[in-house]
Amino acid sequence: MTLSTTRIGAIVAGVAAVAVVVAGCAPTDRTAPLPSQRPASATSVFPDSEVANLVDAVPQRTLAPIAAMRLADGLIPPTSRWFSGLVFGDSPQPVFPLPLSFAVSATGFEFGVPAITSAPDSILGPHNPAIVVDIGADRSFVRAYDDASVTLSAVNAADEEIGTITIAQGSPVVTFTAARSVDAQLSGSYQQVTEGVWQATSGGDSYGLVTAAELTASVLSLSEGQSASWVAVPSGGDLSALAPRVSPLSSTRVSWSVTADAATTTLSYVSAGGTLVATMPHHRAALAPGTRCGLGDYRSVYGRMELCRTDSLSWSTPAVEPTANLDLSNLGDDDRALLRQQLAADLPDEAALAADTYFGGKALARLANLLEVALQLGADAEAAMLREKLGTALREWTDPTGCETRAERCFVYDPEGRGVIGVLPSFGSDEFNDHHFHYGYFLYAASVAARDDAALRDDIAPVINLLAADLATSGEASYFPNRRVFDVYAGHSWASGFSPFADGNNQESTSEAVNAWNGLALWAGVTGNEALADEARWMLSSEAASANSYWTNFDESDPVYAGFEHSITSLVWGGKRDYATWFSAEPNAKLAILLLPITPVSAYLATDAERVSRNLAEATAGGYDVQFGDYLLMYRALVDPAGALAVARTLPDERIDDGNSRTYLLAWILSRQG
Repeated sequence: MTLSTTRIGAIVAGVAAVAVVVAGCAPTDRTAPLPSQRPASATSVFPDSEVANLVDAVPQRTLAPIAAMRLADGLIPPTSRWFSGLVFGDSPQPVFPLPLSFAVSATGFEFGVPAITSAPDSILGPHNPAIVVDIGADRSFVRAYDDASVTLSAVNAADEEIGTITIAQGSPVVTFTAARSVDAQLSGSYQQVTEGVWQATSGGDSYGLVTAAELTASVLSLSEGQSASWVAVPSGGDLSALAPRVSPLSSTRVSWSVTADAATTTLSYVSAGGTLVATMPHHRAALAPGTRCGLGDYRSVYGRMELCRTDSLSWSTPAVEPTANLDLSNLGDDDRALLRQQLAADLPDEAALAADTYFGGKALARLANLLEVALQLGADAEAAMLREKLGTALREWTDPTGCETRAERCFVYDPEGRGVIGVLPSFGSDEFNDHHFHYGYFLYAASVAARDDAALRDDIAPVINLLAADLATSGEASYFPNRRVFDVYAGHSWASGFSPFADGNNQESTSEAVNAWNGLALWAGVTGNEALADEARWMLSSEAASANSYWTNFDESDPVYAGFEHSITSLVWGGKRDYATWFSAEPNAKLAILLLPITPVSAYLATDAERVSRNLAEATAGGYDVQFGDYLLMYRALVDPAGALAVARTLPDERIDDGNSRTYLLAWILSRQG
């Protein structure tokens, strides 16, 4: 979830500048598709040829105009990215291309390795301007980007380009390339190590400068086309050994593969020479054999990062199989009777479902889960009623022209932000916040409802495919960005559209992110989209692994956790990790936001029974009669289904979330027995 006044209020209620661009802003005319960001992968998912007619069929409307955008003409706005704060808002924000932090300054740029402080409720690693470079810039804007790298263009007051700055996730190198003769003023004192290599120290950290340009005192004189690359020297590292691998980076490329056992990601760094890449903890768990690491360590809010000598970082995570199926086949007669009785009590009434994209999506998913239970029980009459209710609601939401006649339960295409928006937004979704959280519910519900209903599938597919394209477009495309929210290097998603924060982007509800990729994979199966299915399974497996690595099951032996007093971090940023949420200070909410919605795919949370019990201990110190008590019980059922069932039978009705039901609560727990 992301900061939004309306979102905070709605959660509580629901559960108890002028743009600066050298060539102008990206136009909104859709008659001539624009070039996209750098190609990300050879895989093509939802290319223009597949979505053009779908986009044309829905109304085009910008609900929340982008107030300021520092972006080259022709690029798709990079919402919900680790570097979005460089692009949007009145002033550029620091970003965190770990192991570095980086910021645009008034006349140039600055970067450094963040200093880490671990406190009882937070692990802090704010921007560190250890190295400051003054190039006489008036402003900067993003001129190119891809999955892991960003290139900025710095211009003077006459709008003449001074040069470019390139940063990348995982890279300890920052490169400036001069577009004209430049005398750059450097902070600090540099000592020459060898020809073309200098060293500076700041705050106890060492930084190398590798360049053919002339350095005199604190002035670096570059001629047109010359580059200067700075490298943060890791603890235990040797600048002389690293320098030959320090060269200007031009781009990154990503590819992936998924088998029955593993999802493998390969992130390639394209440069004029060799590259250096720092690994995060989830990378090191399963790096490709032969990766040459051991060049030194960096501190980070995520834990120790190890530097490797490689041009291509490849790692695997356990494959998570997408599913919406509960297995109730082994239930005894008494349990089946209990569920049949509860199902009758939980059947929806005639009240209208919620009309915004978040609570509306949750309402659809609730119906889908009730339908799944009814089908498992052979409750034909109840299943027929649920099919009708869910099908009718989905057809209303996915009427392409619905927003021409009503102001809710419909979608438009935003040609400025390049995405699909529910016309009744919630929690800043019109500013591209939380799209995966919202649309995951729709994808999940549509997949369950259309699995055995070809007519419904055909009716809802055009708009559901647009929701999928909003999240999962890949390859050359102009209507949507490549994988809007998903961070390949970090292995997880980001929730804020514009990221107007000094700590970078953030995400708390990893479980809703997992739900999005699970729903996406299920929808791919229903529609026979093999390319989408592979991509979705890859993102699902990656997100689940990172959720465990940094939110619910991190390695507490890492020194970064010394002084941190909790077994989970509920809100993770680029530059800090918090035991906090956007909407509640209660321990039960801090854990539950990492659990909801619990579906059959949530078994990924059960990697460590002792850790599950310990996570629950703080969240349920006063029992389960708390907000989100139902999800906490479902989490408990991963390791203690009998104990969870005993409490769930008598849990007060007000503790059943609006996206859940007592029927599904009991069915999910019963499915974990035996």
